[in-house]
Amino acid sequence: MNADTIRQLIESGLPGAHAEVHGEDGVHFEATVVCAAFAGKLPLARHRMVNATLGALMGREIHALQLKTLTPEEAAA
Repeated sequence: MNADTIRQLIESGLPGAHAEVHGEDGVHFEATVVCAAFAGKLPLARHRMVNATLGALMGREIHALQLKTLTPEEAAA
């Protein structure tokens, strides 16, 4: 698994989202995801939205994913 594939999955699963994904070892990743759909949602709900875009990869090909989830307004601040 590579970071670019994860980025593509997140961005296609959350229309309008922009994701930056990094991971050196192919199983542990960090991602910053900016998406207007996060507005009004608590961090746990935002993380669930991102995890849903990755489906069965979570816990298998992706061992760990550290997330930072922001609305466009939060990212601009």
